[in-house]
Amino acid sequence: MSSPKTYVLQPEDATADDTQRAERNVGGSQSAEATAGDPQTARENTGSRSSAESPAGTRKSERFAGMFLTESPQSQEVYREMMDLVSDVLLREFSSASKPYSGAEPNQIAAALGRQPVCPEKPDTDMKTLLERVGAEVLRHSAVVTHPACIAHLHCPPLMMSIAAEAWIGATNQSMDSWDQSMSGTLLEERVIEWLLRLYKYGSSADGVFTSGGTQSNFMGMLLARNEYARIKWGWNIQKRGLPVAACRMRVLCSEAAHFTVKQSAALLGLGEQAVVTVETDHNHRIRPEALERRVRELVDGGLLPFAIVATAGTTDFGSIDPLPELAAIAKQYGIWLHADAAYGGTLAMSERYNGLLRGLEQADSITVDFHKGFYQSISCGAFLLKDKSRFGTIRLNADYLNPQDDEEDGVPNLVVKSIATTRRFDALKLYLSLQHYGRQSFGEMVDHTMETALATARLIREEQQLELIAEPALSTVVFRYAPAWCPEGTEPGEWSDELNNAIRSRLLREGWAVLARTMVNGRRCLKLTLLNPRTEVKHTAIILRKVVETGEALARELAVSLDSRGRV
Repeated sequence: MSSPKTYVLQPEDATADDTQRAERNVGGSQSAEATAGDPQTARENTGSRSSAESPAGTRKSERFAGMFLTESPQSQEVYREMMDLVSDVLLREFSSASKPYSGAEPNQIAAALGRQPVCPEKPDTDMKTLLERVGAEVLRHSAVVTHPACIAHLHCPPLMMSIAAEAWIGATNQSMDSWDQSMSGTLLEERVIEWLLRLYKYGSSADGVFTSGGTQSNFMGMLLARNEYARIKWGWNIQKRGLPVAACRMRVLCSEAAHFTVKQSAALLGLGEQAVVTVETDHNHRIRPEALERRVRELVDGGLLPFAIVATAGTTDFGSIDPLPELAAIAKQYGIWLHADAAYGGTLAMSERYNGLLRGLEQADSITVDFHKGFYQSISCGAFLLKDKSRFGTIRLNADYLNPQDDEEDGVPNLVVKSIATTRRFDALKLYLSLQHYGRQSFGEMVDHTMETALATARLIREEQQLELIAEPALSTVVFRYAPAWCPEGTEPGEWSDELNNAIRSRLLREGWAVLARTMVNGRRCLKLTLLNPRTEVKHTAIILRKVVETGEALARELAVSLDSRGRV
């Protein structure tokens, strides 16, 4: 077989060294000497010059080429220099921060960002100056998710290998919708999905797809549940015909502690928030199975159509895990789709000590799992798992330009057929690299550590008279309140406590001591520690709790003086 010809466009004033370098860059098999004596080959190599390939056009295209990472040594040198600068600024402005937040107010950050136009006509700033300026304006005032005191949300520090993978994901820019845009990426995602199906004890008929996170995965679970119900109940294809008239009677059941995306999904699916029926929980904030079954019977008796139950394996505030085996039994008895939102609790599967808490998860028809929580991946990274892959058929579409029917017949894997997203990032790569580098044991140990830290922190709260523990931790969240020792005369104690808890959180954030979360429990303001960071230890939470008490006492005195000056005390 003859070697392929090398086509190189060069400016007319290029030197011989430039020509040889360009030929080496594109990996050509023919030498400059070989082509010099062959007029035909020389014509093929230079091509018939169009206006775009004139010396001026070529120089312009080369200027554009300098903006991209390519095969040229110059491009690669610029990339190395840029990434060195990016790393230096990141380490200086973010990773070396001594506080979880700078304390800057929104108006201060807005003022700094407003000094420069978003898109200058002709930038005159060099790369180093630009990166250093934006690092000071943006990175310096970001939430330092790696800091042990940044413990507000289910917002994890990303593993080093996940950060490294992001560089590859960004540079290669694979799009996971079709095979011809992500060849090896498609096969790697499918391989990681196969591992996840085994991890969550799904069988050979299951399948899954990577998503942007819990919101998208929960939506997909309810979408497929709705479509499948209409197909079985009425022989109705919602994808083709839209919602049937009886859709106004369709209902979804979940606990009163379920994630807000259940209602959001119902609204987006055209069913409205009114389609979501919430069920009371027990003292551990888990759905009551007997109450669930009672509500199902009431709905059926009332002529309504319960088509999905959403179980939660890890509520946002308390980490509570619904009794999955009991819910699965109810779903089976009444022919209802069971979707399990394990965005938070799914990581328990990696722990030898705590994976039993997910017993019954494998009975769900579909599962949400997030990797940008307990799997320590950079945002965004999640997956939707489906017990019966044939049910993806209700959202399958074929586009001639993207995933024609011929591809499926030829066995070409186009992942768009099981996703509601078209263009999609190669997020499976960062999870894969992390799993390969750290292994299951390390992930399990991190899960165990965060669980134990939460339990130990709860014990500290119980021992402090001015703190009230709201509930025993189920996963790695701890909800509590500052309980002031006194209340000004004429002030309602609950309102006084609420005001202080709000003010404590705000002051600790402003002073850079800690980033805490807030929530409402039984109508009262509470504080929350989300101990997802394996770097956070009891010594850190002990300091934070002491600071909460000290700040509460100081604020109580300040507020009392303010009330007195207004004549309320």
